[in-house]
Amino acid sequence: MAEQPVRVDVWSDYVCPFCFLVEPTLEQLRKDYGESVQVHWRAFELRPEPVPTLDPAGEKLRSTWQRVVYPMAEEREMTIRLPPVQPRSRKAFEAAQFAREAGKFDAFHPVLFRAFFLEGRDIGELAVLRELAASVGLDGEALGRALAEGRYTERVVRDREQALAAGVTGVPAMLVLASEATQGVMVSGTQPYEVLQEALEHARRGPLPPKPPA
Repeated sequence: MAEQPVRVDVWSDYVCPFCFLVEPTLEQLRKDYGESVQVHWRAFELRPEPVPTLDPAGEKLRSTWQRVVYPMAEEREMTIRLPPVQPRSRKAFEAAQFAREAGKFDAFHPVLFRAFFLEGRDIGELAVLRELAASVGLDGEALGRALAEGRYTERVVRDREQALAAGVTGVPAMLVLASEATQGVMVSGTQPYEVLQEALEHARRGPLPPKPPA
C-alpha cells in the first residue's frame, strides 16, 4: 500500500525574517520526501492596514535582529541582512498569486525573499515587483494591471482569515496534514528539520485506532 501523501500549508510573510530562515528546512523536506509531500505557501500579513509598519531604524527591531535573527542565520549557515525599509507585504502576496496562476510561483517566491532580505529592496513598490516578475519570465505589465485591479486581494485576505480561524497568531506557521485526515499537526516558528519531520510522520500515521473494550 502506498504511503499517504502529506500536505504542508505554510503561512508566512515576505517581510518576516524567520519565514525566510525556515525556507531551507522546507526545501530539504521536499527533497527527502519527493512527491509524497506537497508544500503550499499561504499569505499572512503581519501588519495589514491600519497596523503601523516597523521602524527600520528602531532600537527594538535592531535589538531583535542582533539577539535572535543573526544568531539563527549563522546557525543555519544563511546570509540575511536587516533591510533599510519595512514595507507592507500585501502587493508582494498579490504578485505571488499572479505568479502562481502563471505557473511561476516556485521561481518567483524565493526571489521576493532574496530581494528584501539580501538586497534590501522595497517589495511593496510596484516598480520593484514588476522588475522581479520580469526576472523570472513573467509579464511585468500584466502584473501591474492585475495589482491595479486588485485581482488577487481577496485570496490574500482569505488566507489570513483562515489562518486566524485555525489559531495562527504569528508566522511561520505550518499545518501538516495527511490528505484523508480530519485534523493536522500545527508547527509554529522556525523549527529544526527534525521537528517538521516528526510532525510529518505523525500526520502520515494518522490517529490511533480506538482501543477495544476491556
